[in-house]
Amino acid sequence: MSSMEAIATFVDPADGARVDAAYGSGFTITFDTAASGEQRSGPSPSESLLGALAACTALDVASILRKKRQTVDRYQIGVTGEKREEHPQVYTSIVVEHRIVGDVELEAVRRSIELSASQYCPVNAMLSPTVRIEHRYRVWPASGEGDGEAGLVLAVGPEAQAATG
Repeated sequence: MSSMEAIATFVDPADGARVDAAYGSGFTITFDTAASGEQRSGPSPSESLLGALAACTALDVASILRKKRQTVDRYQIGVTGEKREEHPQVYTSIVVEHRIVGDVELEAVRRSIELSASQYCPVNAMLSPTVRIEHRYRVWPASGEGDGEAGLVLAVGPEAQAATG
């Protein structure tokens, strides 16, 4: 078992809404909320969850595609979350869309996303017991032309049936 540490410091407890989180790895991330208005200096904590999910699955999928010798020219992950209105305003559903341009086999992309979502990404594993998460893809040829191929790879979480598209 490994442990990690983060120390959050409220930057201006009397007036602001900014928190700097320092991690044991030496990195610092600034968090903020809409209450700060135009003076925002970072994402909200719940926004950062979407970014963490995107980064986690992107690192997995990119690594797996490299091992499968797939040529990826551009790779982007779009993550959209819906929150409930009442407090606590937790995410009720999240859609993760992997957007890939390159000379790749569709089945290699699908399998890479499936492995990340079902086995490797710890952020997905922590969120999925309480949030429905759909993992989708859109793949374009290396030329980037056309509408590309799109589909659902897997849905996890409450009331989600593992589905392939």
